Formats: sequence, structure tokens, C-alpha cells
Amino acid sequence: MTDHRKAKWADVPAGHQDPLSFAISARDQSTIAMVEDAVRHKQVMLAYQPVVPAGQVDRVAFYEGLIRVLDSSGRIIPAKEFIGAIETTETGRVVDCLALEKGLRTLSMHSALRLSINMSARSIGYGRWMRTLKRGLDADPTVGERLILEITESSAMLVPELVTGFMSDLSQRGISFALDDFGAGFTSFRYLKDFYFDILKIDGQFIRGIAQNADNQVLTNALATIARQFDMFTVAESVERADDAAYLTAIGIDCLQGYFYGAPTVKPAWQMPDKRRASA
Repeated sequence: MTDHRKAKWADVPAGHQDPLSFAISARDQSTIAMVEDAVRHKQVMLAYQPVVPAGQVDRVAFYEGLIRVLDSSGRIIPAKEFIGAIETTETGRVVDCLALEKGLRTLSMHSALRLSINMSARSIGYGRWMRTLKRGLDADPTVGERLILEITESSAMLVPELVTGFMSDLSQRGISFALDDFGAGFTSFRYLKDFYFDILKIDGQFIRGIAQNADNQVLTNALATIARQFDMFTVAESVERADDAAYLTAIGIDCLQGYFYGAPTVKPAWQMPDKRRASA
């Protein structure tokens, strides 16, 4: 950087932000306020996306329940639009509680359903979240065996020792665990063998267009080999094309998830009148 440019930034008072940082901060504050307003008015819901067995796509292995909020205009806002801004905040913990609460209620109402719910490792020590889970498990003994908790790779690595203890305790209640977005974060293989993950979900960046991408083929095969070594079930995320689905099935991926099989919907088949209920 030239001396005059250094001097220019040196003149910025302490605590002031450059324009880009200010814009990002302002956007995040606006997003947090929008989510807080939705939570306050109970404008929160789950959208459900099917996860299908490779080679048996007329069945559903389980559904993923994805959190959604309504903004002030009534638009449904997907988690990817706000989760980054609230992840480290109290609002993030409350949203995790609401997602779990709604997921547990859905499981209790539909006894044939198997459902995964996303959570942050930060919520493990959050009292309301743990109380919500305990109430749901105590109210219906079958819920634990049909509940899958999804933890992202990056979140799990924040507090790996806490996560392993948490998973060990809850696996005794029949709960399964999925490592979400695998390959996108920084999992230490030293910890991977100690975790109690039952399912490994391969991040969509390696899946989209895989049938035509030799690099992604090598990487996905490597990730699938790791899953098999640790006796984990594999799910490919973001499957959007028939040729990608065929390739993934051929290499032995267990389940497929993506728009090719169904977009997330707040009106799943089992809630529609005169429709055959989906089963897990």
C-alpha cells in the first residue's frame, strides 16, 4: 500500500469501519432484527425435503426439516439467508429451539415419519434447547428412534469434546446423528473416529455436476471411503440432475437429497388432504 493510502486509513478514528465492513455489519443487523421479529410473532416454520435411498427413489428414507421464517411482508425466508448472521447470537439459540420443538411435534403426530433437524453445537449447553429435547423424548418414547440431529462440520469442530459427550449420552435414547456439509469444513480425522455420527452428508459443492467433473469425482469417492471406514451411512446433498444421481448411485452412495427429488416445502405430502402419507 502506498504511503498516502496508509495515511488515509491511519486517519480513520478508532472503532470506525471501512465502507464494506460497515455495509456487511448493517446488513447483518437488519437480518438479525428481521429474524427476531419473526420469532417474537411466532412466524417460524419447517420446510421438509425428502432424502431418498439411491436406486429406490420411490421411497423416502427420511425428511430434513429446514427452518424458515416469515419477514414483515409475509415472504418465506430460507435459513441460508439468515443463519450466518444469527449463528453466534442468542437468537440463533432460540431458532434452534423452535426448529427442534416443531420437529418433535411433527414426529409425535406422524408415527411412521423419520426426520432430521439441524442444530448448532453452541446449543448443546443452552438450557431451553436441552429441556425441549427432554420433554419431547419423555412424551413419546418412539421419537428418539426417529429423530436425526444434524450438526455441521464447522460447528462440531468448535467444541469436539463437548459434542462427543453429548452424542454419547443421546445415542442411548436412540437418536441418530448426521455430520452435515462434510468436506466444507475442517474436521480433524483425529476427532472423526471419536464422534458418534451415523450419517455423513457430503457437501453439495462436490456433488453438483459431478458426472462431468473428474476432480469432484475423486473428492467424493474419497469422502465416501472415509464414511465407509467409520461405518457411516452416506448422503449426497444438492443432487439436481439425472446424470449426477446415476453416477452417485453407481459409486455406492447410500442416499440422495436435492431438487431432483424434491424441493423443501412447508406443505409436505402427509399434511395434504386425500394424499397418501409419506413413510420413512
